[in-house]
Amino acid sequence: MKRFLIGQYGSFDEQKMERDFRDGFYGIEACLFENESDTQKLLSASRARGFRIGVHFPLRAGKSLLRDALFLDADKHVRDEALRLIRDELDYLRNVRPDYVLFHYPKPVILDDRVNWDKWHFSDRTEYVYDSDYSLEMFAERSDQLFAWLTAASRDYGFTPVLELDALNSYIYEHDVLEALLKKYPDIRLCLDTGRLFLQQNVDPFFQALPIIRKYAKYAEVIHLWNLQYTKSSVRLRYPVLPEQRPEDGWAPIGDYLAVIREENPQVKIQFEHRSDLVSREDLQRCYEWVDECLRSTHPS
Repeated sequence: MKRFLIGQYGSFDEQKMERDFRDGFYGIEACLFENESDTQKLLSASRARGFRIGVHFPLRAGKSLLRDALFLDADKHVRDEALRLIRDELDYLRNVRPDYVLFHYPKPVILDDRVNWDKWHFSDRTEYVYDSDYSLEMFAERSDQLFAWLTAASRDYGFTPVLELDALNSYIYEHDVLEALLKKYPDIRLCLDTGRLFLQQNVDPFFQALPIIRKYAKYAEVIHLWNLQYTKSSVRLRYPVLPEQRPEDGWAPIGDYLAVIREENPQVKIQFEHRSDLVSREDLQRCYEWVDECLRSTHPS
């Protein structure tokens, strides 16, 4: 479990810390803290308990209208402002010294015109474009510029840039643009989100999660791990993963995902991006133990 992280979003929640964190965990991924005092609590706890810090951009709330930086926007002024916001946050993070800083990618999300995206959450219309309005060549060119910029920034500020895959279109799952960039800029790493991948598989008839995990797990710094149950009548989100969650009941095949992740990247970090309050303390502990077993064993129970 030394590679496990929990999340702290909005504030440093002492009750969540007491319930979710275990001695020996790798660290905490923090995002959107409302007050400076929460950052200081995080730093104090990190020193006292010896864990590392990751940041889900931005650490500070209220610095922009949107959480995510629109660094691939068609408008150069929007792209420049996104990079300015990131650099401003990196200046603030010098004292935090995070191991990694995570950004959603691509942003704006490039959506497949053929798919109904009603079940995908966006805070604002500016967060997505359709691939009919955003070419593969444009995606490749602007991504290359972004990767070069993030690589330089990571060396200036001393962190690992992590790109969390958001909704994906054929530019990423049918072409090699992203993989070529990851090889060209090896300082850039990925985050695979199990819930997002499984949700897209259910809403997008052209997408399958497992091949994406197999293709990109080797480039991952961290996995955001949670489960969802997708049925005709409902979608249940942010559940802790447990071995009894069966695909035939609408759950993601987390055991299969973890088996591929173990094969491709046995040292990857696991951030439990779930709502631990949805299960008992005993089931939360079972979640941790089962994931640990899946990552260590070829035949988990």
